[in-house]
Amino acid sequence: MSVRPNGPAIRAIRKAQNMSLRELQEKTGLDRGYLSRLERGLIRQPGDAPVLKVATVLDVVPDAITHEEQT
Repeated sequence: MSVRPNGPAIRAIRKAQNMSLRELQEKTGLDRGYLSRLERGLIRQPGDAPVLKVATVLDVVPDAITHEEQT
């Protein structure tokens, strides 16, 4: 079993907090293009570290921004 990012959830939480993609970039240290692709679901397996950074900055548990995949 593995997890993958839930891009629409990341975007919805970020927008609900009135946070721009640029601000998320600055707070996570991740590339803005990478974050944009993450939100659009183009990065299927980003690894744990980027997902944890995004969850920490958005102040949510990682489960709030990921899907479980059945293997």
